[in-house]
Amino acid sequence: MSARRTTEGRGGGRRNRAGRGDAPIAQLSWQNLQNPYAPMELATPEQIEAIHATSLRILSELGIRVLSTRVMDLFEATGAKVDRDEGVVRMDAELVDASLQTVPSSFTLTGRNPDKKLVIGGRNTAFGLVAGPPNVHDQINGRRPGNMEDYENFIRLAHHFNAINIIGNQVTAPMEMPANSRHLDTYHANLRLSDLSFHCTAIGEGRAMDGINMMAIARGISTEEMAKDPGLITIISVNSPRLLDGEMADGLIAMAEHGQPVSITPFTLMGAMTPVTLPAALAQQNAEALFGVVLTQLVNPGAPVMYGAFTSNVDMKSGAPAFGTPENTKANLIAGQLARRYKLPYRTSNANASNVVDLQAAYETSMATWGAVMGGANMIYHAAGWLEGGLTASYEKLVLDVEIIQNMMELLKPIDFSEDELGFDAIADVPTGGHFFGTSHTLDRYETAFYKPILSDWTNYEAWEAAGAKDALTRATETWQRALKEYKEPVLEAAVAEELNAYIAHRKEEIGTDEP
Repeated sequence: MSARRTTEGRGGGRRNRAGRGDAPIAQLSWQNLQNPYAPMELATPEQIEAIHATSLRILSELGIRVLSTRVMDLFEATGAKVDRDEGVVRMDAELVDASLQTVPSSFTLTGRNPDKKLVIGGRNTAFGLVAGPPNVHDQINGRRPGNMEDYENFIRLAHHFNAINIIGNQVTAPMEMPANSRHLDTYHANLRLSDLSFHCTAIGEGRAMDGINMMAIARGISTEEMAKDPGLITIISVNSPRLLDGEMADGLIAMAEHGQPVSITPFTLMGAMTPVTLPAALAQQNAEALFGVVLTQLVNPGAPVMYGAFTSNVDMKSGAPAFGTPENTKANLIAGQLARRYKLPYRTSNANASNVVDLQAAYETSMATWGAVMGGANMIYHAAGWLEGGLTASYEKLVLDVEIIQNMMELLKPIDFSEDELGFDAIADVPTGGHFFGTSHTLDRYETAFYKPILSDWTNYEAWEAAGAKDALTRATETWQRALKEYKEPVLEAAVAEELNAYIAHRKEEIGTDEP
């Protein structure tokens, strides 16, 4: 039984404090969130320069292997050393410095709703939907391969919950659909069921161009116009250690040529894809990220690009990835310092390694979120729904993550220190040993004084027990069901819908059929 078909089944019972009865789920408004606090600086300036210097040695002495003749041509034209037999590109510090001079320190992302335009860079912080898992899970139907019905449900939830600012690259792969054209169907779902910007797939030029063309159609503009006002982004993964494959290179080039931002993100797990020490991992990550940044500027000087970080460690007993660890949190913080050194917008993640939605999932995600936010991240990818080390997109985890994100949003909200908020008169009005429940100062703020949670239950034990003794996991199941009932599909003009359908039909005919 699919998740969509079971949403009528378990919606009864007491609602959490955030909303009861037929009232919609109480949530914070959609916003371009800004972080008012100074980023946490874990490494000293001298240590940051040591990482930078080591990265330059990696780029000049060891180089990056690329599986793309076009990339080798671009670097060779600049005077970089290109070993075509080995496919290794080596560059000096001057090329890195020159490329960093043309990179914008911020950019915007506009989906089909201009009111939800994102500013990426500076003190802005955006949270993204999980991307890439082959599986999905919920407490009703269990763990299963990704499919289009679940994919569409996650897009509905991303649109409904205001804490999610951007859609990731395929929240789950719809395994029943042909692999060579399923990206068209997922892009279509993104554009039909939400009005947010999204990450397109950049495995090859074709998938990147389909994303660019379809977003332009949805916005009613040309691709030339969208080059000046970007509408979508992609992740360019470096196959650590020190390898950029041809398909990723083609996707990067297509995006940069058309003015759409890319996030250069090495996948660096200490002990597996990098040396086991954090400084070595960060030096390698930095070299790989800088290589991709330079490449975007060789393609199109001024093209927007993000410094991407995804450094964590492995379990040395099993080799399995670990996330939300102290090492991962330190990496998030120091990577932010490196991004700021280069004046680049910064992307990282708040992943966890738990196999189920449990205490481990909560504390690892919270730990990683603190590192990302306090590290000054401008985009936190995989922020809602990530489970099982990225192998599963979870309905209940998405709700838990929305609660974590909203708590962080409230933490970042500036505090009003006006005379009225300092409350001297209110303090003077209450006698010693009294209480403030009935004062005008309290009553005037009764509805807005404190954050109202979506998931937490603040009733006492007896009331909680009488209402069914539902734990947070049970409440999360009820919450996503309720959110799907409340969801309203954003209006898409008939002419735009028709043009998108025609584009998809034409592209599927060009691509041909392939077995899923």
